[in-house]
Amino acid sequence: MNAARAEILARVGSAVRGGLLPASAPRSYRTTGTRSRAETVACFCERVADYRADVHEVAAPQIAEAIAAACRARGARRLVIAPGIPADWRPDELELVEDSALTPRELDALDGVLTGCTVAVAETGTIALASGPHEGRRAISLVPDLHICVVGHDQIVELVPEAIRLLGDLVDRGQRPITLVSGPSATSDIELSRVEGVHGPRSLVVIVVST
Repeated sequence: MNAARAEILARVGSAVRGGLLPASAPRSYRTTGTRSRAETVACFCERVADYRADVHEVAAPQIAEAIAAACRARGARRLVIAPGIPADWRPDELELVEDSALTPRELDALDGVLTGCTVAVAETGTIALASGPHEGRRAISLVPDLHICVVGHDQIVELVPEAIRLLGDLVDRGQRPITLVSGPSATSDIELSRVEGVHGPRSLVVIVVST
């Protein structure tokens, strides 16, 4: 896969240098948001809710209780977490299992996953995970049925280009995989019958934290 990718990129680079492709495409779309911080956060909450996610806005001291309440409502007691999850995100009433290369079968046996995020996009209601200390391996956010994600106000940007700028260095230098989450996993067949949980968690709880 890596060799094929390298060959494709080399051919594209050669085509650009040879004048067969334009060196850059015209970019007339917006790259910087104009909403206020409050408007950006409100837009994000609205768009995420449109995707059938449960959204809860809380202050920082309420994070653990909000996580516990979300679990109680769904009968969830055992969550997988990345080792970097802060202590004040960890409710005492839950069994939190730190990921140590858990297998897909072991992850599937847990009730859900708790993560933070790297950045979130208001206009599209998208959350980006970049395998950071609060997010962990990509697998832990894809296998369990319930995903609880903590998003800080300061992590929410208005537009996709703003998020891409923030993620670019993590991809270029850190070689990190990026997972984009826009609501619970869902798909539809040719008759438009919606099925949730096919490609990831069937339930998404987003806890938006004011700073």
